[in-house]
Amino acid sequence: MRGALAAVAAVFAVAALPGQAYAAGEAGTYTFDPDAESVTGAEVSADAVALKPDTVYKSAISGTQKLYYRLNLDAKTNAYVSAVVVPKGAGKVSYADGFTVSIRDSSDAECSSQDTMFGPAEYPRPLAAYASRRIEEDGNCQDAGTYYVLVERDSKATSDQGEWDLELRYVSEPELAHPSSGPTDAPTSWPSASPPPPAAATDNTRRGGAGYYDATSLETGEWKDRIEPGQTLFYRVPVDWGQQFFATAGLSNSTSTKNPYVSSALAMSLENPALGHVGEVSPMSYAGKPASVSFDPLPPVAYENRNDSSDDVRGMRFAGWYYLTVSLSPAVAKEYGDKPITLTLQISVKGQAAKTPYKGDAGIFAVTQGDKDAAREGQSGAQAAADSASSGTMKLVAAAGIGAGTVLVLWMGVWTVIARRRAAAVPAAPPGGGQYPYGGPPQAW
Repeated sequence: MRGALAAVAAVFAVAALPGQAYAAGEAGTYTFDPDAESVTGAEVSADAVALKPDTVYKSAISGTQKLYYRLNLDAKTNAYVSAVVVPKGAGKVSYADGFTVSIRDSSDAECSSQDTMFGPAEYPRPLAAYASRRIEEDGNCQDAGTYYVLVERDSKATSDQGEWDLELRYVSEPELAHPSSGPTDAPTSWPSASPPPPAAATDNTRRGGAGYYDATSLETGEWKDRIEPGQTLFYRVPVDWGQQFFATAGLSNSTSTKNPYVSSALAMSLENPALGHVGEVSPMSYAGKPASVSFDPLPPVAYENRNDSSDDVRGMRFAGWYYLTVSLSPAVAKEYGDKPITLTLQISVKGQAAKTPYKGDAGIFAVTQGDKDAAREGQSGAQAAADSASSGTMKLVAAAGIGAGTVLVLWMGVWTVIARRRAAAVPAAPPGGGQYPYGGPPQAW
């Protein structure tokens, strides 16, 4: 009974919480996972703090720092660690500024690495990359033991050397159902024709999130938003095994009477479910007229894509949420003012979903019905997580309520039987109106 009451109280507590807001933050802001644990990177590997699987961390990195974090790995699990650097303020960055993340064994042999940089869109915005330790035949880094995540920031002397926030995610890949079966070579060709533009929904406004944590869910369709100069918006799209992803981003025209040219005005990138960098489009210039940019056709999601040498193919190695980030250059404000410009996103996911290669629950490397519902409703990642937690609480309450109700009914039945038996056991009053010994008949309870 106490368990049921506690569960009911939990439901009312959840109901009393304010609604989750998912509108994008102001230009330059980033939404971190509120459950992220604080961790300090070490410049000496022996001092590195161990990261735990399936955990998000918040850290920081300055100038040209090289920071170590420790991993304790077994000899059978594929491990992935992603890093997101978040520049603070409006400091200067150059083409080659960025960072590299790698996983290394205790002898400093590199297991894998990925780097990302600002490129021709030379303005501050969040950047993501990841590294992995994979179990594979004839591969390196196969033994159980101590490994290190190394995050190295690259900044020119004339660029911002200040501290940047750093968000780290450590995830493990599920076990394969049939490790020795299926193709091992990456594909060399796939459908290259872009699909026709999807139709816009009646209400197709979707406000992008301000981080990967609260990225707004999208499905196939045309979606509209507004983006401010200096702002980065985050979206996510569920893409299942065997499905192919297409995306186009466009800016509307300006109502200004003058239409000056701004180079590299819009940048768009794509990250996979483990926040590995898949690729980016060539930054789009803007001259006050409608303009758009699209990803080149990517391969359908397949496990064997990981065996390719290019990021854009091997990045399409998981089913799950794929993340789009769209950034508008702060230089646009100098020419067109700081008012937001209408942004259009055309999203297409093509192909029938194929069977998962994993055994058991695939976690983030799957597309569930709940994911599809979130994409249809335009929920943010934060909203979807809150709804899932609420649903779990309601199931607990229902189970506890049913259990408590059953116990109460049974107890009432037992109580009635006992009362009746006790009443039947009461002896008749003595003849002649005599009194019961010891003060009267037994008392019912």
